[in-house]
Amino acid sequence: MPRTAASPGGYARGRARREQIVAAAVEAYTETGYHGASLREIAKRAGISHAGLLYHFPSREALLAAVLERRDAQDARRVGTPVPSPMDMVRHLLNLARHNECHPPIVELYVRLAAEAFAPDHPAHDYFTRHYAQVRAFARTALEELGAAGQLREGVDPATAAVALVALMDGLQVQWLTSPGEVDMAGTLGFFIERLLRAPDGPPGPPDPSGAAPSAPPPR
Repeated sequence: MPRTAASPGGYARGRARREQIVAAAVEAYTETGYHGASLREIAKRAGISHAGLLYHFPSREALLAAVLERRDAQDARRVGTPVPSPMDMVRHLLNLARHNECHPPIVELYVRLAAEAFAPDHPAHDYFTRHYAQVRAFARTALEELGAAGQLREGVDPATAAVALVALMDGLQVQWLTSPGEVDMAGTLGFFIERLLRAPDGPPGPPDPSGAAPSAPPPR
């Protein structure tokens, strides 16, 4: 009996083909930006016909959404849920910076799309609006909980520090892409976080390249 798209084999092939297309889109967006990458060019990179690409992604917006969802899913797998402690939340940000240093194409794609998406009519505008709100909330929650545990320096406002932390992370990515041999993203991020925390707890420790979060120190 021949396999159909509804059969297990058909679904597996469909998933593999979608992943192939998304990977080709990531490559194209990284090189030329969203507006510079046509669906025909992406289809060519993926080794399929234009019609074959449209079967899986009927519009440019649908493909862009799949690229962004893929990145979010990868980040979610790295952090895991629930996050054990506020210090582990901070460590996750450091681990993410170290991970990004090993994956320049993803960083370049993110930076390029974020720069393009500030325009309200860009298809990724709403995504980045939500993304920044979520990351700020993530950082603010961690800092508020550290403050409640007596681990923040006096005078540190969690909301303001969260905005600064996210701005630093994105700014470091741009500098690192420009001068990778001169900019240590995770090290600089850790330096900033150290200045937010009270002694003797000190910094959360060096980032773990594996992404695993070490045990958090006891609250003061």
